[in-house]
Amino acid sequence: MVQPARSFIEAAARALMRGELVAFPTETVYGLGADAANPAAVARIYKAKGRPSQHPVIVHVACAQDMAAWCGDIPAQAWQLAQAFWPGPLTLILKRHPDVDPGVSGGQLTIGVRCPSHPVAQELLEVFAHLKTQTGESRAGVAAPSANRFGRVSPTSAPHVQQEFADLVAHGMPVLEGGDSEVGIESTIVDLSSVDQGGDVALLRPGAISAEQISAVLKVPVVGHQASSPRVSGALKAHYAPSTPLALCGSDALASRVSAWLSSHEGRLAVIARDRMSSVPPRVVEVLMPGDAGAFGHELYATLRKLDELGVAGALIEQVPDEAAWAGVRDRLTRAAAAFEGDRAAD
Repeated sequence: MVQPARSFIEAAARALMRGELVAFPTETVYGLGADAANPAAVARIYKAKGRPSQHPVIVHVACAQDMAAWCGDIPAQAWQLAQAFWPGPLTLILKRHPDVDPGVSGGQLTIGVRCPSHPVAQELLEVFAHLKTQTGESRAGVAAPSANRFGRVSPTSAPHVQQEFADLVAHGMPVLEGGDSEVGIESTIVDLSSVDQGGDVALLRPGAISAEQISAVLKVPVVGHQASSPRVSGALKAHYAPSTPLALCGSDALASRVSAWLSSHEGRLAVIARDRMSSVPPRVVEVLMPGDAGAFGHELYATLRKLDELGVAGALIEQVPDEAAWAGVRDRLTRAAAAFEGDRAAD
């Protein structure tokens, strides 16, 4: 893994202290970060991404103990999950500390926090926390949604960020290099904000850590999204979409859907599947994906970005299994395809 020199990480931490934006790697995707305690800096994230102000961002902390600066009435279950999965790809939704500006949580009384495992993210957060301590501040955290324009495909490499925010990079925004993101899809989000009042533990966004793993640690059932659930990152119906129109297709119907598309469209069609086609028709670009859920997730966003580079007119993606191991990937594919519902160029 490529890792920037300590001096670059320290310079990025100082940029955060000045209220500037910094892009950095995590094990899930690359994040667009700002000082979470600086409302003006957090507002810059929203402006850069074109993100609605009511759509919350996640606060990244250096260690589990730092939750206390951002969250109030932390339940025992949060400490259990932090001990089991942090540093790692798990975001906890908890009650927001009353002294924390509501801008970081989309105006809600809850807040999302996580401790990433990527060594570059860890070092950045530790240096930033040290600088905060030196100035007498006790609250250190980096607000960081994915480093892409709102609704688009998340970046899993530094070049993705540089392409997405070429204007910010040209004006000096640091982009810390950390190689390709290991997980490749965003963190699992679990809501614990009402468990102290008898509420359920709820999975609001699937990811690399499954509901079954969370349930095994807490020894309670994990439910799905509820009507009363807080708003969280990445939960819109249409999200994670490339510019190229795409549609999902069951394995059994893939060949007939390809034929139908070719008979009714001009241009080329990308077919993304886990097994090779028996024969590849003219105008079809075959993109082979791994058969393992983890490896598929690792390559997913880079593959969706490549669709736009291929110059194809549309894409058909073979639906992945409806199994626990594939829940995060299935969720992202479903939301990406939802961006083109009703668009016949993808169907």
